[in-house]
Amino acid sequence: MRHFVSAAGVAVLALALAACGSTSDTSTGSSGGSTAAAGGKIGVDFPRADSDFWNSYNKYVPEMAKELGVDLMPPTNSQNDIAKVVANTQALVSQGAKAIVMAPQDTGAIASTLQSLDSKKIPVVSVDTRPDTGKVYMVVRADNRAYGQKACEFLGDKLGGKGKIVELMGALSSINGRDRAEAFRECMKTKFPGITVFEEPTEWDGTKAASMLQTRLEQNPDIKGIYMHAGGVHLAPTLQVLKAKNLIVPPTDPKHIFVISNDGIPQEFAAIRDGSIDATVSQPADLYAKYALFYAKAAVEGKTFQPGPTDHDSTIIQLPNGLEDQLPAPLVTKDNVDDPALWGNQVK
Repeated sequence: MRHFVSAAGVAVLALALAACGSTSDTSTGSSGGSTAAAGGKIGVDFPRADSDFWNSYNKYVPEMAKELGVDLMPPTNSQNDIAKVVANTQALVSQGAKAIVMAPQDTGAIASTLQSLDSKKIPVVSVDTRPDTGKVYMVVRADNRAYGQKACEFLGDKLGGKGKIVELMGALSSINGRDRAEAFRECMKTKFPGITVFEEPTEWDGTKAASMLQTRLEQNPDIKGIYMHAGGVHLAPTLQVLKAKNLIVPPTDPKHIFVISNDGIPQEFAAIRDGSIDATVSQPADLYAKYALFYAKAAVEGKTFQPGPTDHDSTIIQLPNGLEDQLPAPLVTKDNVDDPALWGNQVK
């Protein structure tokens, strides 16, 4: 499948373009606003280095830049600090960046920076997180509501529709945390009203997650399910707590607590294989890096896109402030954890 083109007259050109099937080289279109002249440096700000998922993404970026022929500037790292995102972005622009790839963890506080970049005709690609306001050329992200839905259905079925679950949430200042939490909550209320969910907002902090889980297990020793919003920060502390309480046992043991996560990092796959957790939803760290750079390069070249199916098994949707390419994110269990196509099995 190819992206829908922005005008019928450029269909022939679209056929000649690589991979995603970009649209015409005009400077306006569904991505919103004009872009920089063709060719130029791409600036990337990494969001953090304290998560196994994001560390994997960080490693993929230079690999994908080489593969795509992107003129990549030395990446910066904002360390989960919105003030550093702003400062890093300003520095990249001053050093000649013609497009910016970022992953703002606080999706509300980035608006003024996006407005500033738009005024300078510098397009922005946001990875994994969708800014609440402020123009973006493209958001590269999976459907995070589907994460919550899949986790709900998995745990609801495993618990037989009754029991207690701890939900180790991300930050609700993030669209990802909100999407996962809202979808999980709605699904539980609708499909599994007999299940009690203890919502714990961890702010993507592993130490907080461990403390919250410890307290809930002490207060409710009959908890039978855990949903972790992010294995990259929640997996290790969760396993530490469960091991300390001798609760890592086979699913056939009455003491077993069913655990599902989000991310798809190699550590989660290892935990699924040895029975420490039961499932995860694989966020495509490799595709996040690949298509973030693809769209940043396309933006600099003046290409535009419209909503519709893509040639890489995703769908572009319209946002109030831009477009979003929703990449596939499969559920991983013991049945398919060894699938070589999963990026978590390709990390060296």
